[in-house]
Amino acid sequence: MSSKSVPMSTQNTKQNKSYALPSSKTLSVGVYMVLLSLQFAFQPILTRRYTPSVICRSSVILIQELLKFLLAYFMLLVTGSSRSAVSGWNVSTWTKVAFIPAALYSLQNMAALQAYQTLDALTFNVLNQTKTLSAALCCYLVMGRKQSYVQIVSLFILLLSALIMEKIIPLDFFRQMHPLELPELESRHWTHGVAPIMLASFISGLSGALSQKNLQAQGGGRNSYLFSMELCAASVIIILCSLLMSPDGKIIARDGFWNGWTPTTWIPILTNSVGGIVVGLVTKYAGSVRKGFALIFGMFLSGVVQTLITDEGVSIEQKVGGILAALSLWMHATNLPGSKEKKD
Repeated sequence: MSSKSVPMSTQNTKQNKSYALPSSKTLSVGVYMVLLSLQFAFQPILTRRYTPSVICRSSVILIQELLKFLLAYFMLLVTGSSRSAVSGWNVSTWTKVAFIPAALYSLQNMAALQAYQTLDALTFNVLNQTKTLSAALCCYLVMGRKQSYVQIVSLFILLLSALIMEKIIPLDFFRQMHPLELPELESRHWTHGVAPIMLASFISGLSGALSQKNLQAQGGGRNSYLFSMELCAASVIIILCSLLMSPDGKIIARDGFWNGWTPTTWIPILTNSVGGIVVGLVTKYAGSVRKGFALIFGMFLSGVVQTLITDEGVSIEQKVGGILAALSLWMHATNLPGSKEKKD
């Protein structure tokens, strides 16, 4: 389940700008980046292991949104910005800024949870990075934001990594130059794993672009924690309304809200919710470039963990796909549009 990452404009910073940190904060930022890498690596494993397949997914998403709301509110109080954040707040602005992205985020979380329960950790993390491609496309279509030439190349490399990992392009294709053949994998892998995560990745880019456009239209000065709370509140309302007519609502009415839940079900929910806060902290204090490096390390760590604690191991396709995805993230994060002119 992906975390709601607040657009950089809401934090009164320039896009993808790293902060010059005082020495007293350097250690804290390093801790945030390590925590992000660990959460990124372990989240798919924890969700797959501790979220039963028979559980009602709407109940999981609903509890997760409520917990994220409480965590964002706690951070708002800790930072001492609660009074200034709610100054001038009104329901009309909230509905304009939050409800459409919240509806998309709810659908994204449902799709991601389905993929979590089907795919192994490394495959999930690599395919999930196609949201970078989605974000670039949607930001261009919605906001007219262009990519540098190197970033465009990196996006093609990212797409190639996904195709190789899913064996759509076999590794011996370039060597033997035989006709391209689709892999014969079980249908559940595609319908319950690959398709949901690709859908979630596309929605992630679209909802992020819409959020940023809406926030910029409102002046771009919205507190990031307040905006997270607004998204969570809107998501809870949308989910509750959907339960009145969805199959999940009938399941909850018949079996009860907590059917299928175990004490360990809370583990991935807690780590996912905390991960959303950590993403915001890393983005704010370290910048998007360093956040990309943290995700690259997390991707590498997920492969190591998968090898050590599961029986699945890491295939050659996963290794090559992971390396290409890491290369793509590095290229995309370090070659921003106009970066050469800025350096000059």
